[in-house]
Amino acid sequence: MVAHRSGSTAALTTSLPVDMGCLDQTHAHGQSRDATDHPQDNVQITCYNITMVRPIRYRSIVDALRTRIQNGDFAPGDRVPSENELAVRHSVSRPTAGRALQELVRAGLLERRVGAGTYVRDRSPSGPTTVPRSYGLLVPGLVGTEILGPICTEVTRVCQDVGAVVLWPEPTDVIDAVGEADRLTRLYLERGVDGVFFAPLEAAADRQTENVRIAATMRSKGIAVVLLDRDVLEFPDRSDYDLVGIDNFQAGLRLTQHLIDVGRQRTCFLAKPHAPSTTDLRAAGAREALRRAGITVGSQWQLSGAPNDEGFVRRFLDRDRPDAVICSNDLTAALLIQTLLRMEVSVPRDVAIVGFDDVAYSTLLSVELTTMRQPIRGIARAALRAMTDRLEGSQMEPQQILLSADLIVRQSCGAPRTNLPHAES
Repeated sequence: MVAHRSGSTAALTTSLPVDMGCLDQTHAHGQSRDATDHPQDNVQITCYNITMVRPIRYRSIVDALRTRIQNGDFAPGDRVPSENELAVRHSVSRPTAGRALQELVRAGLLERRVGAGTYVRDRSPSGPTTVPRSYGLLVPGLVGTEILGPICTEVTRVCQDVGAVVLWPEPTDVIDAVGEADRLTRLYLERGVDGVFFAPLEAAADRQTENVRIAATMRSKGIAVVLLDRDVLEFPDRSDYDLVGIDNFQAGLRLTQHLIDVGRQRTCFLAKPHAPSTTDLRAAGAREALRRAGITVGSQWQLSGAPNDEGFVRRFLDRDRPDAVICSNDLTAALLIQTLLRMEVSVPRDVAIVGFDDVAYSTLLSVELTTMRQPIRGIARAALRAMTDRLEGSQMEPQQILLSADLIVRQSCGAPRTNLPHAES
């Protein structure tokens, strides 16, 4: 069970099993149920210089060995297959097999013996023991951010799978996000957690200053920090913290290219005020797709306003006459579709609407939403890898791990429905 806040007082209880009640919230507040049925792990890892990494295949080895250990097929002290044996058995390279073994070593399930091989670690009370690592989730204002809820749930799951304790106070609808972040920071300092997964503040005044301060406070006390979804600095600046999320630039480019492919030429980009820095990356990718197609955009192409404000929507429709609106996320898209319905503007006949994230209600709208699906499971696994790497190599260069989002085509773009995922290994 993860840690929960009760009422206004932070009351924490922790244990290793997954909190199934919390996991049920994934469908209620997060992606469509099938969003995690096809996890994507095409990752892009950078240490300042971005390099592409091919789809990962080692996780099937990790899962197979973990299952055999948990089922007792390999008892404490037993030798597990070597890198060469695993490579042959699973038709992968030796480095891929070695990476699988190393992940289980980091998880405390295996231990390497120089010159002898890799063995199941003795985790019994009479055997060698280690204190499980503990992590905190720092996601202020979580209630208002649909995609971060399921990401946090999956981060909790993968951490607990390797025996870690996760502290995650129950999400509350807090107006003072900075105050909430400060309270959680103090709590995690008191608890002495090893690391914190931090999704920087969105709507706070001078959010960059606040985000930098919060992250620096934890780092100064020896707590490892891995950023989720976005940086503490505004686009295009990059901090020296590890960051895990999707490749927002490529997601924006791919979604816009799809609109161009189905004949939409007069687009605009819409975000609500105080949108996170990921919005600028998505807009930059969209601009690049338009540039490649030879489509010019004006100074008012990127809009900021309330999608449920009928007056605002009517003004930009009358002024720009767009045939497609690229919304910064699914919530913005959903509100815009509702507004257009009241205005008797047909979606997608008169204007196509697309979004990002693929949250649960994207298929429940009056017009099912075309969107870019975030690979929640892949993000969680990458975040844990980044945290483990940081704890075991504190002097390493900061990593930026960017995963590919999948284009999910539905009614709102005016094209035949189809899903266009990346290949899974």
